Amino acid sequence: MVFAPDTEVALRSVVGLINTAANGEERLATVADLDRFLTAEGFSGSRTQDAAELASVHRLRGELARLWLADEGTAVDTVNRLLREAHALPQLMKHDGWDWHLHATTPEAPLADRMSTEAAMALVDVIRSKEMDRMLVCAADDCDAVVLDLSRNRSKRYCDTGNCANRAHVAAYRARKAAS
Repeated sequence: MVFAPDTEVALRSVVGLINTAANGEERLATVADLDRFLTAEGFSGSRTQDAAELASVHRLRGELARLWLADEGTAVDTVNRLLREAHALPQLMKHDGWDWHLHATTPEAPLADRMSTEAAMALVDVIRSKEMDRMLVCAADDCDAVVLDLSRNRSKRYCDTGNCANRAHVAAYRARKAAS
């Protein structure tokens, strides 16, 4: 394990959120899509379930995608701003089968604030640990999805959104066969 369990969960949620817009596809087109995403990611707390909430999550997704590719200084500035804007106040919480973990907003805070704060808190750990090199873009030439490399040997290069790794391995195999 590279990070605390709640940090890894939050980072995977960030990857999932960013990748809902990977490769020109929109996987959060409707409030129902957002509902499914939040259920799959285990988000709790209040919801307005309206177009404004969906739009705020879209804005956050774009911001997190830019942050994923940012240098350390820009990432620090963005994380600090996200925490300030959400009036983050870190507290230990235990709920819904989760052991002690950090929350920095109330369950009643707007969804985008809760999501941005959770992402920012996880990215604090990444930045402090000097592990930003684990935040990657898929190595496939035709894919722009992001990748979180939590492998021990830092070997993950392909996303989980499609068959990128499989396609790359098949292409390499065929190239080797053609060369022999």
